Amino acid sequence: MAEQTTTHYPDDEIDLRELFATLWQGKWLILGLTFVFAAAGIAYALYKPDIYQSSVLLAPANDESKMGGINGQLGGLASLAGISLGGGNSNRTVIAKEVLQSRAFLTSFIHRHNLVIPLHAVKGWREESDEWIYDTDVYNPNTGEWLPNRKGKSQEPTNWDLVKAFREDHLSVSEAKDTGMITVSVKHYSPRAAQQWAQWLVHDINEHMREQDVEEAEASIAYLDAKLKETNIAGMQQVFYQLIENETRTVMLANAQREYVFRTVDPAVVPEEKSEPKRALICVIATLLGGMVGVFIVFVRAFIGSAENMSLKRVDASSPDTQ
Repeated sequence: MAEQTTTHYPDDEIDLRELFATLWQGKWLILGLTFVFAAAGIAYALYKPDIYQSSVLLAPANDESKMGGINGQLGGLASLAGISLGGGNSNRTVIAKEVLQSRAFLTSFIHRHNLVIPLHAVKGWREESDEWIYDTDVYNPNTGEWLPNRKGKSQEPTNWDLVKAFREDHLSVSEAKDTGMITVSVKHYSPRAAQQWAQWLVHDINEHMREQDVEEAEASIAYLDAKLKETNIAGMQQVFYQLIENETRTVMLANAQREYVFRTVDPAVVPEEKSEPKRALICVIATLLGGMVGVFIVFVRAFIGSAENMSLKRVDASSPDTQ
């Protein structure tokens, strides 16, 4: 009777000594990949230009309780006349914050301050001479012409491209929920440009909201004045006079206030330290990534080799004994 052969399979438990032995065998691959990734990380970190960020802290400019009281007293009269006095300073601050990030406002802002070239044709800033470093594959600073791409189409940006670039790469607006303070931050290669753009944004949004409110108030005054001339009822005339007085007060306050919607708590300054890139962090992450990739490859190779050896053993064990 033939003896029954028993095949023993290795346990699935992890053997730490075998694990370290596998890592030691693949040490040169791990070190090589770590070195390559570290060198690539250093090169990338050095290639990236410095980016500076300037921030301005803002607060609502007007007294909400005062404006709310005036609107509350005259709101009923205004509804009888067929006009609206608005929702108060709080609502206006929310609207101003959204307008600040709107496509229409940013398009006007970019063209008003001639920011097309700094937004789309610049790839850096030369600190020594305080000059832009132009992307000569996109724009020719000598002739002022936008160059064609590989398909022969001009690379001059559209308003869509400009607003997208400004929102994604330069502008940041955040609000503190507990205090209501708003922080407007601007990033750019030039620290002076970052500070100047932040100042321009605050000034322009205040002027935009001022002009809008004055225009609406003057339109309401013209409408009320026309209605006043149409009625001979003393009570209604008194209502119209009060509403006209309120709208005239709105125009006077708007023109008298330098900071109309947002009051500057902490003005923007020229940053002396860069905000990006974090070169040390980039190098550390690249080095760690290289080490992890090396370890992963070593383990994959060891697993494939172990699987092949196990398959060969099974084949040998299942073959009949030869005498």
